[in-house]
Amino acid sequence: MAEKIDILGVKVDSVTMAQAVAQVEGYMDERKNVLIATANAEMIMRATHDTELKDILNDAALVVPDGAGTVWAAHHLGYEMPERVAGFDLAQELMRIAPSKKQKVFFFGSAPGVAEKAKAKAEELYPGIEIVGTRDGYFKPEDEPAIIEEIKAAQPDLLLAALGVPKQEKWLNAHLKELGVPVAIGVGGTLDVMAGVMKRAPYWMQKAKLEWLFRGLLQPKRAGRLMALPKFVLKVHGYKSNRA
Repeated sequence: MAEKIDILGVKVDSVTMAQAVAQVEGYMDERKNVLIATANAEMIMRATHDTELKDILNDAALVVPDGAGTVWAAHHLGYEMPERVAGFDLAQELMRIAPSKKQKVFFFGSAPGVAEKAKAKAEELYPGIEIVGTRDGYFKPEDEPAIIEEIKAAQPDLLLAALGVPKQEKWLNAHLKELGVPVAIGVGGTLDVMAGVMKRAPYWMQKAKLEWLFRGLLQPKRAGRLMALPKFVLKVHGYKSNRA
């Protein structure tokens, strides 16, 4: 098992993409019923004042370093963190493997119609993949029993939930046992990107660790959320000083 690194009170696994994929595959093989989280700087910042989210992350089976900010923070605090493990890329790797292992996948979240488009894209990219269900993320509390029944009836090995942070983590955590899925992952905007309704940063920006900036330019509504990044940097500096 990978070392867990404490970043502002959130324990993040020091893993490579290959290690993360192997760990998730192991959970599916063993029918484990676990939650996996993809922690970027914004999520970690939110967890500093959202105790419920922090507890969920610290109880999760695996918390991957999704974002350059998370990797930077680990290094700044003096820890090894081999690479960024983006939630989008982790989901693609798991779907790429799924047909050969006959693993079934369920897409839950995003706006009406998005999960269906993402399903069509997955079927094009990963021939033979079995997407056993789709459900949008627009629902009222009274719809939840029916959603849970729909997911249970489909019996997926992997549930990808795109409800946004922290709703997806809190929803999965609350219903994980009754859903009975081997692995559930909160995947944020993954279905939107697959469906083509949201662009992903060009590769050079991903390599330059500027994906956050691209999202901010593309979605001006996110500008306030981007302020979490400088605050995160300052908070990590403070955390290091306090530990020293």
